[in-house]
Amino acid sequence: MPASEPSKTLYRIDECPDLMADGCVSDEYGNLVFLSVWARDTAIQEFLARLTLGHDEQGLEECHVITEQAGAIPIVIGNVDRLEKRFTRAYRRTLFGSMVHLWLFDRRCIRPDKTHASAMALLPHDSHRRLDHLWALVQDTCPLPLLPHWRETVLELLRTQAMLTRLPQALGPLEGYRLAIDVPALTQTLGDLIRAGALGTAAVEPVSRVPLRRAA
Repeated sequence: MPASEPSKTLYRIDECPDLMADGCVSDEYGNLVFLSVWARDTAIQEFLARLTLGHDEQGLEECHVITEQAGAIPIVIGNVDRLEKRFTRAYRRTLFGSMVHLWLFDRRCIRPDKTHASAMALLPHDSHRRLDHLWALVQDTCPLPLLPHWRETVLELLRTQAMLTRLPQALGPLEGYRLAIDVPALTQTLGDLIRAGALGTAAVEPVSRVPLRRAA
């Protein structure tokens, strides 16, 4: 997960008025993938404690990030065991005391789930190295041996078959991607391409938009 500069725009969290978010990424179901917030240490600790309370009266299973257009984006916290956190103290001498910067994110953003061939990626908007990062993620997650010159073909297959998708909701400097590989289907398609001579051990012209045949 690459480092990023803090966003110049801060967003209020409706259920936690002492917290301000400068980045948020969620999936198509509203599940939290990444959240970057700033607050005093006591407010951060209270926020983290509420996440563990579940259905308790003071528990926080969902929050709403208020956008610049006065809309509210619902963020589902879900199972906190899937989340990692990183925080650092910054701006120690402010009118409000020491400020803490918290990152809360799905652990698949830093450790692919190789058992299920799935992972998440957080990348800067308009990164000129987006394909390099995504290809590295595919190689690290996929159990199949993938040669470097297969990159364009494999990435195209994953995109067209919705195994590699851009997450729909992102505020701040980062955008998110989900990788969910159907290993049997990809194995069969790559085998077909190898037998047809479209893929080989030597670099060849990449094949685009090859239909993926589902394994029986």
